[in-house]
Amino acid sequence: MQLTRRRLIGGAAAGGGLLVAWQLLERDHLPPLAPTAAEAQFGAWLKIDRQGVVTVAVPQLEMGQGITTLLAQIAAQELGADWRQVAVEPAPVSAAFANLPLAARWTPLRAPLVPELADAPGDALLRRWARTHTFTATAEGTSLAAYEGPCREAAAAARAMLCMAAAAQWDVRWEECEVGDGFVTHEDRRAGFGALAEDAARLDAPDPPPLRTEPPTDPTLAGEPSAFPRLDAPAKVDGSWLFAGDVRLPGMVHAAIRHGPLDRAELGTFDRAAAAQVSGLVGVVAGKRWLAAVATDWWSAEQALTVMAPHFRSYDPVQSARMTEALDAALARGEAQRVASAGAEEGPAGRPTLTQRYDIAPAAHGSVETASCTARLAGGRLELWLATQAPEQARIAVARALDVPLRHTVLYPMPAGGSFDRRLEHEHAIEAALIAREVGRPVQLTWSRWQEQLRLRPRPPAAITIAAHLAADGSLAGFAARIATPPAALEFGERLLGNRTSWSAREAVADRADPLACEGLLPPYRAAHASVDHVPVTLPLPAGRLRGNAHGITCFAVESFTDELARAAGREPLSFRIALLGDDPRLALCLQRVGRFASWDGGAPGSRQGLACHRMQLGPASGRIALVATVEPGAGPVRVTRLAASVEIGRVINRDIALQQIEGGLLYGLGLALGSGLEYQDGVVRQARLRDLDLPRLADCPQIGIDLIESTGPPFDPGELPLAPVAPAIANALFAASGRRLRALPLLSAPA
Repeated sequence: MQLTRRRLIGGAAAGGGLLVAWQLLERDHLPPLAPTAAEAQFGAWLKIDRQGVVTVAVPQLEMGQGITTLLAQIAAQELGADWRQVAVEPAPVSAAFANLPLAARWTPLRAPLVPELADAPGDALLRRWARTHTFTATAEGTSLAAYEGPCREAAAAARAMLCMAAAAQWDVRWEECEVGDGFVTHEDRRAGFGALAEDAARLDAPDPPPLRTEPPTDPTLAGEPSAFPRLDAPAKVDGSWLFAGDVRLPGMVHAAIRHGPLDRAELGTFDRAAAAQVSGLVGVVAGKRWLAAVATDWWSAEQALTVMAPHFRSYDPVQSARMTEALDAALARGEAQRVASAGAEEGPAGRPTLTQRYDIAPAAHGSVETASCTARLAGGRLELWLATQAPEQARIAVARALDVPLRHTVLYPMPAGGSFDRRLEHEHAIEAALIAREVGRPVQLTWSRWQEQLRLRPRPPAAITIAAHLAADGSLAGFAARIATPPAALEFGERLLGNRTSWSAREAVADRADPLACEGLLPPYRAAHASVDHVPVTLPLPAGRLRGNAHGITCFAVESFTDELARAAGREPLSFRIALLGDDPRLALCLQRVGRFASWDGGAPGSRQGLACHRMQLGPASGRIALVATVEPGAGPVRVTRLAASVEIGRVINRDIALQQIEGGLLYGLGLALGSGLEYQDGVVRQARLRDLDLPRLADCPQIGIDLIESTGPPFDPGELPLAPVAPAIANALFAASGRRLRALPLLSAPA
């Protein structure tokens, strides 16, 4: 049956499902946060106990980005809570926490809804789909866009109910009460949240909830400690913060695993008898494409795998040389499909002012934590302890693999030790559950670093050509980009939402244009004609998502090309960009400010400075960044001595977390610029360890300066924006310093 807007709307009308606005709960959904006997429930988001402790639900994966603190701060400021009495609790998978902006972004990946919903996160049909599918994934910096509003509304409703409870005791109008620091006050009377919570929870919430006039912002003054310090920091410092690999269950055993070469290798021979000599061995489990050893400790399981020496049969193994050939052929002769355009339909005739090509190698995530999952199957009930960015999709995939009813499958969300979109994949959870079923005991599966590198689905390779025409007055008459790359976002969507294997997903999306895989290639500059054409390429390498995704590829090409175009026109790079911007005053402001902030010297030959800028859009929220990199070239590795950025991300809710995310993004971009590249031979990655990725070490980290521009616009998550301009800024700086133009990522990975 084909799913259409009419059919889904009809089904929604027939099924009812009245929405209680402030709770964001359908009537047939139980409260996601189960209260204890000492707690009062306030809808989907909040609980308040008798001591006045406010517990806030966190429906997103905490992976270092600070969402645990941000949502708690939003609730605390709207509610009027004492920050010292605010706690958080990972929320179980629930339709109450559907991520509507991300659902709008990812709807076209499998097209279960009509395409126009990609720009309509408020659409009723989209809301119905996201809640029906319990879509709560953490990705693309959508957490604030998705949850600030609902969290504020829930807190505002709870504040009103607390005021109503107090007003009933004092025989006053509830609207006359004030709330702050965990107390409701009226003239000289006050009552704490704990004393009022039980009575308040029985009341009906006002509709609409009475939001405070000012939205949540950071009140911290310059030079003072944060008014809202991170809630997860103390536990991470003292080691009590629990990750997936820290789970311990009664009777639990540990599993290690070996996989074959990418991507369709099957298990062949192995010496099962050799494993018997390993002390602590519990058992050996052979899958179609993997071999696992189970022991009382992980190291013994790993040693058992080593002595069993498994061999695999490969089918169409990944080869870097062949992928390069495929990209070359596609870029030169492949059939292109237009995915984005602006201005006039046709570009100018004649020879372009400049044409250049840029090449990007597959890139690794470099997450510190390897894949880990604990699974327990008992009495027909399957339990999973897992760090995942897509919990419901992981739960569905594991339940199907074991033929366990979804209602009997429970996922306990765990924080991640870094992810960078790696934890959108969940094959290790399926493996852990299958192993647990075979051995009849709780099992914790942890991948070794080698397995993590071998099986990761990298940011895909790409080859890009850009041609531009400059008019006589210096304006941009034409801009045409052509990109050969796999339809990576569509392929990922088939895996995540369609529960397909990687090769089946590639087959399903072959030859389909993918706008998300080309995102960011349409420049921020005004052009009489601008176009982006995608040549979809099918490669044996499974394509994955990585922090920044296409923006990390496309910004490198666009901003490197813009620098080359400025120099071809004899123009200074900063003023050239500002002149071309047209109607983007926010990006122009970033460029102007970074020029002063970084002491921009014009990027003349020998200056050692390079410039790049970028913008990202998410519905009404958007972010802008301008970056100046300073380098110190020499005979050895490139040394970046300073990164100075002016950043505008709308209203800043927590300044410390915003700065942490921007600094982290810049350093991550540094790693992608100078390292992180992957090479494959016979399906085996050559970069087997973190040290092989040439990631920046502490001594390699440059001085970082951030000029965070104040704004009243909608808050924009800064996690992915900063990494995009790092590579082109460094490449442009290297050209200014040495005259050598680098057009491949990682930089210095190919001759100029």
